[in-house]
Amino acid sequence: MKKSVGSADWWADQFDAQYLREYQPLFTPERDRKEVARLLDVLALPAGARVLDCPCGQGRHAHLLAEAGFDVDGLDYSAELLALAGKRGTSKTLRYTRGDMRKLPARWTGRFAAVVNLFTSFGFFLDPADDARVIREFARVLADDGVLVWHGGSRDGVMARFLARDWWVSEDGTMIGHERSFDPLSGVLTVLTTWEGRKARGEREHRIRLYTASRLAELCADAGLVVEQAFDGWHDRPMTRRSSEMLLVARKG
Repeated sequence: MKKSVGSADWWADQFDAQYLREYQPLFTPERDRKEVARLLDVLALPAGARVLDCPCGQGRHAHLLAEAGFDVDGLDYSAELLALAGKRGTSKTLRYTRGDMRKLPARWTGRFAAVVNLFTSFGFFLDPADDARVIREFARVLADDGVLVWHGGSRDGVMARFLARDWWVSEDGTMIGHERSFDPLSGVLTVLTTWEGRKARGEREHRIRLYTASRLAELCADAGLVVEQAFDGWHDRPMTRRSSEMLLVARKG
């Protein structure tokens, strides 16, 4: 059954086994390690620094950050993805919490040297005011001079090279297709996913509000964060108007 994107909480059960099957080609150990290596360069933090991965999903980045010597907390709403993260192992320097990133634990105020928000994990909420609330929560849990690293789609770049349809085959042989539409007034990208294979078939929609770098910088500024750098996704080069992904680095004053 297709879940309506009109539901304010469509995201609550989106991140499940089908999500993992859908994006499986992107979830490789080699890619994870390459991205974390880039994070280490960008963060330039000493060993033992406290880092929050939010939302952390199945722990792709969190467990590698812990391996690199940081004290890591991961927070996510999906119990299914958190269970997978936990199977990778936890320790005194790697903890997972189930929660809503619009309201992080009160005890975390001023705790972290860095917060990372990765893999286009922003813009899901129906009300854009909730996105601003998320940024304010990130700022609240950052220590003075702490850093937010935000990675996701760039509205300008996505629209410059808009791809209305594509398809691929997952590792288990399931055919997966995406059909996309964009509302320029709301900035919302809607994606209809269909899949068919030996194990499952179905369809559902998800939606994400795309932002420009300038609008995100404004949201950060409203929360007391200053965007200092803007990269072309995971690359070590400045973002341009045709960058489909961006990685922003914002510091708490």
